[in-house]
Amino acid sequence: MNDLQHSSDFQKKVAIVTGGASGIGKALCGELAKRGCSVVLADLQMQLAEETAAQIRQAGGRAEAFELDVVQFAMVQALVQQTLQREGRIDYMFNNAGIGIGGEVRHFSIEDWDRIINVNFRGVVNGIQAVYCPMIEQGFGHIINTASMAGLGPTPLTVAYSATKHGVVGLSKSLRAEAAVYGVRVSVLCPGVVRTPILTGGKYGKFLMRAPVDKIASMMELLKPMSPEIFAPKVINAVVRNQAVIIVPAWWKLIWYLHRIAPLLGIYLAGKSFQSARKRLDLDKPECP
Repeated sequence: MNDLQHSSDFQKKVAIVTGGASGIGKALCGELAKRGCSVVLADLQMQLAEETAAQIRQAGGRAEAFELDVVQFAMVQALVQQTLQREGRIDYMFNNAGIGIGGEVRHFSIEDWDRIINVNFRGVVNGIQAVYCPMIEQGFGHIINTASMAGLGPTPLTVAYSATKHGVVGLSKSLRAEAAVYGVRVSVLCPGVVRTPILTGGKYGKFLMRAPVDKIASMMELLKPMSPEIFAPKVINAVVRNQAVIIVPAWWKLIWYLHRIAPLLGIYLAGKSFQSARKRLDLDKPECP
């Protein structure tokens, strides 16, 4: 395989980014286009996707917007096939679309579980299933699945989100080992806290906690969210280096190391953090609804 196919030269590369209309996805699209990559923005928020694609084109980049529900495999597969027919290749598949549902598990409905599993985990599976064999056939490609720091350790108040992201981490690491023989690379992106709409639920997510949004936002600010515009170049640089697990901001690696070295201590500290958050957010008494 030609090493130039994975070089830092993006001039003839093609990338699909799900959830590309806002937040991390939008920032990744902008950075990829800035480096010369042809970008396919795939999102349910079609108007935002079109606006983002237009901004990229106005800046001299190459971008197209497509409406996509990652839960629908037929739509994902159609997008991949259309991109291959139009561009002749797919170099990068960013399975980035995701939602957040925050709150204690006692407040969840089974429909909440279904929704977050379908988007955050099944959506990644659909992206992989649609693009993996085409990448094997072309002999190159890089799949980047967006998980979270919540996929590397315990996170009370986001238990369902954490469960889906742990699944994405496990899927990505195992597929990386399997895909290497075919010349296909796989990385998992585990952001720390990035200043995006998902911090307060986002358009398709929600908070089940009975706490004011401003209190939730204030608590998130204590974690020093990184700007997406600073975040994206660091991520793309890590993709070029073919890092297996991409953690940005870098200081979050300390928390990852803690959970790996002393998992029981990590669980204990997460429990203490949960107790503190309950007090800070003035949550109700612990009876089930």
